[in-house]
Amino acid sequence: MSEFWLISAPGDKENLQALERMNTVTSKSNLSYNTKFAIPDFKVGTLDSLVGLSDELGKLDTFAESLIKRMAQSVVEVMEDAKGKVQENLLASGVDLTSFVTHFEWDMAKYPAKQPLVTVVDTLTKQLAQIETDLKSRTAAYNTLKTNLENLEKKSMGNLFTRTLSNIVSKEDFVLDSEYLITLLVIVPKPNYAQWQKTYESLSDMVVPRSTKLIAEDNEGGLFTVTLFRKVIDDFKTKAKENKFTVREFSYDEKEIKREREEMTRLLSDKKQQYGPLLRWLKVNFSEAFIAWIHIKALRVFVESVLRYGLPVNFQAVLLQPHKKSSTKRLREVLNSVFKHLDEVAAASILDASVEIPGLQLNNQDYFPYVYFHIDLSLLD
Repeated sequence: MSEFWLISAPGDKENLQALERMNTVTSKSNLSYNTKFAIPDFKVGTLDSLVGLSDELGKLDTFAESLIKRMAQSVVEVMEDAKGKVQENLLASGVDLTSFVTHFEWDMAKYPAKQPLVTVVDTLTKQLAQIETDLKSRTAAYNTLKTNLENLEKKSMGNLFTRTLSNIVSKEDFVLDSEYLITLLVIVPKPNYAQWQKTYESLSDMVVPRSTKLIAEDNEGGLFTVTLFRKVIDDFKTKAKENKFTVREFSYDEKEIKREREEMTRLLSDKKQQYGPLLRWLKVNFSEAFIAWIHIKALRVFVESVLRYGLPVNFQAVLLQPHKKSSTKRLREVLNSVFKHLDEVAAASILDASVEIPGLQLNNQDYFPYVYFHIDLSLLD
């Protein structure tokens, strides 16, 4: 499973024994794989400052999770033709996300633990904000390019009534630069081909004999040329419509056709040129954002443990990876049983839904006897 529970309990003898009991029960029952989660000794500051940081870290945690989710989705969208390889590009420090979480070590160089906690949090906040700003600008530019290209491609993939004709017609299909003559394009349903060949010359006066030619087809019909005198255009269109032939409005403009073709070539080239740098940026900054997110989780465990268990700082953090989704309820029961002494009333109420305590949102599992945080990597699948 790509789900983790990050918990902490006081580091005194009684609770270290409780942690051992937890490890024994969860191992024997095959409920979870547990490892210690190392968190450095930070400068605590005042308890008032920790209360403020608790709220700030909660918001930052939500923001970081949302950001990496968006970045993962951007990788999926950019790798549209190779979606099977997306997970290969969602790494943290060059390893898969599960390995990074289970072998987490605090990055002292990036986030010095000797700095005040508020400074560490500020560093993380600014880092993630900059990544989000860059993500918006880079993906917006790429998506605009992609949308323009898709719109052009759609124009060339529709039926004969709607699609662009620049890649179908050629100069030789038209009478050009004539004061009197004009070549029209007419869409004829397939069942009516014989009728068209038999009647097009008589649909109006002044239609040039034997001037029709089939130049393109789709599943429903064909695109025919016909040459006639300009002054009978309106009459010809009316008679054609009466016979279920549709004159497609089109004026051959060599410069416009060339411009459209060049635009398609340019957009394809630009997309290809932007693909590599954008994917590399996403890979590097997804890793940075994910690493920052797990550091935020560690900070939250530290702050909440100090607020819950008091000073001096003495707690043990543990990372649990549930083996099966179906076993999470049983795992929760084991933890609440092992650590119920930390908060007898709250633990009992969690186990017994009929017990209600004002101020505790137990039905949403927002409160536990121990410090608890959730890390869900399935959001990136």
